[in-house]
Amino acid sequence: MTLRRGETVLLTLIIPALLLVFLSKTHFTQSTGGPRIDFMAPGILALCVISTSLVALSIATGFERSYGVLRRLWVTPLGQRRLLGSKIAAVLVTQAIQVVLLGALAFALGWRPHGGLGGGVLAAVFLISGSAGCAGIGLFLAGRLKAEVNLAAANGLYLVLLLGSGIVVPLATMPSFIRHLAVLTPAGAMAEALHRILQFGLMPTWQDFSSVLAWAILAPLLAARTFRFD
Repeated sequence: MTLRRGETVLLTLIIPALLLVFLSKTHFTQSTGGPRIDFMAPGILALCVISTSLVALSIATGFERSYGVLRRLWVTPLGQRRLLGSKIAAVLVTQAIQVVLLGALAFALGWRPHGGLGGGVLAAVFLISGSAGCAGIGLFLAGRLKAEVNLAAANGLYLVLLLGSGIVVPLATMPSFIRHLAVLTPAGAMAEALHRILQFGLMPTWQDFSSVLAWAILAPLLAARTFRFD
C-alpha cells in the first residue's frame, strides 16, 4: 500500500535522500566541525522517523478515517488497539528499509559512523522509541482532527521539527530556550542522541533517554484512548 501511494514514497524516501546529498555537499547550513556528512547522516535518519511515523502515517490514517475505511474495520475483530499497533509495526518495517537505503547512500558519500556495534544498537533503540513517540502523535492527530485540518497540522509540525530539532541546523547554534524546548520533543531528543552516538561516539544524556522513552510510552497510549473511527 505504501508503494502505491506516490506522495508517501516521495516523502519517506526521495526527499530524505535528496536532502542528504544536497546538505552534505553544500554549505547551506552550519555543521559542528568535521565532514558535513557526519552531521547530516544522523539528522536525516531522524528526519525519516518524522516523515514516516508522524507525517505520512497521520495523513494516510486521517484520510482513511474520512473515507470511511476505518469505520468498516471497526466492525471486524481487529479492533482499535490492534489497528493502531499494526500501523506502528508497519511504520517500523518501512523505517528499517529507509535506514538501510539511506545508510548505504551516506556511506557512499563518505560517512563513517562512530560508536561501534554498541553505538549501533543504542542508535536503533532511539530510532524505534522515537518512531513510537512520533507515531503516537500522528495517530492522535489523525483520530481527532478532520482530514484537511490534520493534513495542515502534520505538515506544519514537519516544518517546525525539521528546522527546530537539530536535524539540519545544530542545536548548539540555536538560542538556549530553543535547545531546551527541542530536547523535550521526541524528534529533538532523538536527533540529539543520534548525533552524540553516531557523530561523536558519546553516550546520550539522561534527558535524551527520559524524553524519548516518555513519548514512546505516553503518546501511543494517548492515541489509543482518544482515537475515533468516524
